[in-house]
Amino acid sequence: MNRRLEEAARTLGAHRWMVFWQVTLPLIAPSIFAGALLCWSRALGEFGATITFAGNFPGQTQTMPLAVYLLLETRPQAAVILSLVLVVVSLVVLVALRDRYLNLS
Repeated sequence: MNRRLEEAARTLGAHRWMVFWQVTLPLIAPSIFAGALLCWSRALGEFGATITFAGNFPGQTQTMPLAVYLLLETRPQAAVILSLVLVVVSLVVLVALRDRYLNLS
């Protein structure tokens, strides 16, 4: 982010919070959104640490990969459907953020 935009707003009489809400936040919002989506998608795919440290309690610590793992033993079709949901969500996140990372040059 270009700090000169904040400085320009301050020289034009904007208060500190006004600069934050009117200049800084709109400029960094796409980055915050991208970071939140990437964190969410990373957490969605967490398997090893969850099953090792948090356990597998449905409704509390069970993630979708853990649910797929358990469904694979009892209801394979449900496991495949849930896996496809994970794939679709991952593709949507990657496609949504594609332009953000291809235009960094």
